[in-house]
Amino acid sequence: NEKKRHMGDTKHFCPVSLKENFVLYPGDSEHAAKYQEKIYYFSTSENRDKFLENPEEYVAHKEPIQAPPLRVCLLGTHGSGKTTCARWIADKIGIFHIQFDEYLQEIMIRKTKKKVGPDFDDEPEEDDIKIAALSQELEDFSLTATKTKIEAEHEFEKKSKQEIELTDEEEAIKANLVENEPLPPEVLDNIVPDWWRKEPFRSTGFILDGFPRTVDEALYLSERGLCPDVAVFIQVEESDILDRLFPPRMKKWKETHYKKMETKKKLKDLRAKIRV
Repeated sequence: NEKKRHMGDTKHFCPVSLKENFVLYPGDSEHAAKYQEKIYYFSTSENRDKFLENPEEYVAHKEPIQAPPLRVCLLGTHGSGKTTCARWIADKIGIFHIQFDEYLQEIMIRKTKKKVGPDFDDEPEEDDIKIAALSQELEDFSLTATKTKIEAEHEFEKKSKQEIELTDEEEAIKANLVENEPLPPEVLDNIVPDWWRKEPFRSTGFILDGFPRTVDEALYLSERGLCPDVAVFIQVEESDILDRLFPPRMKKWKETHYKKMETKKKLKDLRAKIRV
C-alpha cells in the first residue's frame, strides 16, 4: 500500500533533515503528514511539526530538491586494506578521503609534535639526554659547567612538560589512540558532525575510513542523524592480514633493537672515557 502512495519530493526521506542538515534521513511512517495531496515521512515528530508550520520551506518549487553528495563509511579490521581501497575510491569518484585515526593523530601532533600510540613509540628521550650530558662532560670537564648543564636539562624538561599539557579532549583522544579507550560523545561532537554539515565536505562528500569502530559509535551516528549512504565492511582472512602486517612490523622491531644496542654502546663508551 505504501508503494502506491503519492509520495512527496523527498520520497521516504525526511524533508526537514534534508533541508536543515543536508542528510538523507529515512522517515518513519508513524511520523507522516499530507501536503498538497502528497505524503511526507519524517524522522521525528518534532520535524513533522516544523514542516507543518511552514511547509513551503521544505518542498520543491521550480527545481527538484538537491540530494546530498555520496557519504561512505568503510569498515574492516586493521590490515584489511581499508586505506588503500578508500584512497582509490575517493580518487575515482572525486570525494574526500578521511582516515579517522590519522585525523585524531593530526589533532595530537598540534600539541605533542609527534604521533602517539603503540606503533609510534620512540626510544625514551632519557637516553638522548644522558648521551648529551656525558658528551658535554667530556668536552668540558669543569664541575661548574657540568652543574650548569644539569640545571639547563632540568629547566628544559620542566618547560617541555608545561608545553605538552593536554586538555580533557586531547587526553581522551590520546587514551583512544594508546589504550583503545572509547571516545566520549562530547569529543565526537567536536569532530564528526562537521564532515556532514560543514564545507567543503558538505557539498563534495567523503569516504570515512575506520569509523564507526564500535556499536556505541554507530549508535552515536544514528542519534545525531548522521546517516551514511553506504557502509562497506571488508572481510579478510587472518593469514592475509598476517602476511601484510608481519614483515613491516618485524623490520621495525629489528631497527628499534639495533638502535637500542647502538645507544647502549655509546653510553658505555662515554662512561669508560670519563673514567679514564
